[in-house]
Amino acid sequence: MWGSYCDNVLEKRAPYRQAHLDGLAAQKESGVLITIGPTKDLIKVFGIYEAEDEATVHQLVEADPYWKNGVWTEYYIKEWIQAF
Repeated sequence: MWGSYCDNVLEKRAPYRQAHLDGLAAQKESGVLITIGPTKDLIKVFGIYEAEDEATVHQLVEADPYWKNGVWTEYYIKEWIQAF
């Protein structure tokens, strides 16, 4: 998953950050989330999910407080094949 952050992300994310991190921790614990994080410049977010299908990842992203509250402004999912 690749996505974009809003302007003033540090300010805007503050009220939703703990709920966002708690949700990601639950996804990681369940095994569906492999890794996720921002680019160093806080412009993009990148995540790797291991899900049954693309629809599952869409549901996870769209349930996240960052998506619901406009911290993430867009995202797209691209399935990939792990070579090794």
